[in-house]
Amino acid sequence: MASLPDTESEPQVDTQSESRTKRAALILNPVKPTTEDIRAIVTELSLEKGWQEPLFLETTADDPGHGQAREALKADVDVVIAAGGDGTVRCVAEELAGTETALGLLPLGTGNLLARNLDIDVDDPRGAVEAALGGTERLIDVVYVNVDRAQDAHVFLVMAGLGFDAAIMADTRDDLKDKVGWLAYVDAGIRNLPGKPSRVRITLDGRRRINGRLRSVMGGNCGKIMGGLEIFPGAKLDDGLLDVMTIAPSGAFGWFAVLGKLLARGKGKDPSLEYYQCKTAEIEVDSPLEIELDGDHLGKGRHMALRVEPSSLKLRMPYGKKDPAILTNPIP
Repeated sequence: MASLPDTESEPQVDTQSESRTKRAALILNPVKPTTEDIRAIVTELSLEKGWQEPLFLETTADDPGHGQAREALKADVDVVIAAGGDGTVRCVAEELAGTETALGLLPLGTGNLLARNLDIDVDDPRGAVEAALGGTERLIDVVYVNVDRAQDAHVFLVMAGLGFDAAIMADTRDDLKDKVGWLAYVDAGIRNLPGKPSRVRITLDGRRRINGRLRSVMGGNCGKIMGGLEIFPGAKLDDGLLDVMTIAPSGAFGWFAVLGKLLARGKGKDPSLEYYQCKTAEIEVDSPLEIELDGDHLGKGRHMALRVEPSSLKLRMPYGKKDPAILTNPIP
């Protein structure tokens, strides 16, 4: 007969889980220029925290981050640091969404949109790694996008677009990006200002319908782009909502009205720029238009279906005053 447990004995402790040493994975886009030794920084800061040696993985032209993120998940790491531009971040996030593994950012790209919204210094790799390893961990929304009714969905964390904004991404010169950084997008924007509007049909939450001749439709998960311009005022990463913006300038000089309303953070009644909020959106056009997700040009399409998956991605970000601007429940 088995003896009864000793009720006076010390409570059992899961020593295996307590003794487990944490580990980070670094997914690095090797073509992004940097003067810093990224691997050395991640190794040094990991060891300083008592973590294991990091797992190092590099993206390739054929695999911009999906396979590497899946490998990191199989290795059961505690945080995956995406070191590259917005494209690298988006691909890694697509695999981490819905898991218990956190995403950290080490911005090395031109736009670095998510990092800018999170107040991560794009010129301080060491600070970015410190935030990825020891910053606050928050749950943020992820937006899923199906293009032309494809079964497989993509994700975005910052914004997506159909029309003018995507044409800018498609037409930005890589050689100019290397020379002047994000100002290359301004060059592409000016060259794409001329153009005709397209007939667009938008359905929000399966009920509200918007029809019009538009130059662009954009969906946003947070608000800021390069140069500090906030094109989705008040958008927050964890509010469970998708912000939708329509752009319909009236003639060549109508772009001044669009810019004016952007600078006024959406205030005013000018119909050249309109904002909506929803949880799902469908966008359909008669003729194929350029499509982009977080600055990645996906080609042309006629239909986009967007849906928000609330609080589905763990994200490491710095502690600080930026919290209230991007989160509905900032840390006190």
